[in-house]
Amino acid sequence: MSNPFFKNEGPFEASLLCQILNIDSNIVSKNILDIKDLFTAEENDLSFFHSKKYKNIAKKTRASFCITSDNLTSYLPDSCQPLIVKNVLVSTSKVTQKFYPSSINDNYDNSVNNITETNFSEKVNHGKNVLIGKNVSIGNNCLIGHNTIIEQNVSIANNCSIGSNVIIRNTLIKDNVKVLDNCVIGKHGFGFFPIKDNNLRYPHIGIVIIEDNCEIGCSSTIDRGSMSNTVIGKNTYLDNQIHIAHNVKIGQNSIIAGQVGIAGSSIIGNNVKIGGQAGISGHLKIGNNVEIAGGSGVIKDIPDNAKVMGYPAKNIRQFLKENR
Repeated sequence: MSNPFFKNEGPFEASLLCQILNIDSNIVSKNILDIKDLFTAEENDLSFFHSKKYKNIAKKTRASFCITSDNLTSYLPDSCQPLIVKNVLVSTSKVTQKFYPSSINDNYDNSVNNITETNFSEKVNHGKNVLIGKNVSIGNNCLIGHNTIIEQNVSIANNCSIGSNVIIRNTLIKDNVKVLDNCVIGKHGFGFFPIKDNNLRYPHIGIVIIEDNCEIGCSSTIDRGSMSNTVIGKNTYLDNQIHIAHNVKIGQNSIIAGQVGIAGSSIIGNNVKIGGQAGISGHLKIGNNVEIAGGSGVIKDIPDNAKVMGYPAKNIRQFLKENR
């Protein structure tokens, strides 16, 4: 799903995007409709490919154009024309900002009104000083606590409970979800490129999707996606003070204990259990039915049904044997 909230300012001529990237390219004169990740891109879309880790997805992409480096072009299909640059991610950031100029900043939402001044006043059971932004929908039998701000571009389905002092934007929340006090959901992720005196912010055009029957613990933060979406699967429970970074996908029926951090673009399977204060690096794949002991540091993929412990996280039997 592409972001239903940010306005796409395209299409743009491919030659114009080459000018933005400061590259000379004898490309077919064609309008590019959108910029998307390799998996979701369609014909007439632009994508990006920056690491061999994604070579199998690159081989199957339907994108017509792809921002990439010279050493990766051989993995792209013939139907996808490479736009070769020195720094793929910086170049992708520049083009994404062209398509979605409103996705860079996350300033406070000055469109909000007190809920007592909206159509939700009688429909929603709410506390004091609740603020509601534009393009917000709230289903039946929902509750919103004191001092909570539902900023622009939020959809909350039925039978949901939103705690006090919560901030939500750019988020789709399905049925029977509980978001406890002090959570921040759907804000810009920690994406930027270090540049002397003026770091370059990466646009975040994705959203957060929280599926049915989830619970998000107090003071947790879930960043919206940068290019794809951040997803919390059905019946997954997060404890307090958890950070879920941009583009993370968590499967169904998973349980994550307090103070866990999951870095950007990692994929967590179904029925996963993660102990408190564990850390998972970015761009990893954690299989189904995996158990990660508290305090572990995960820096590589974990297959289905594994139980791991320690730093770097390894098979729990091996860890205990080495640390008798």
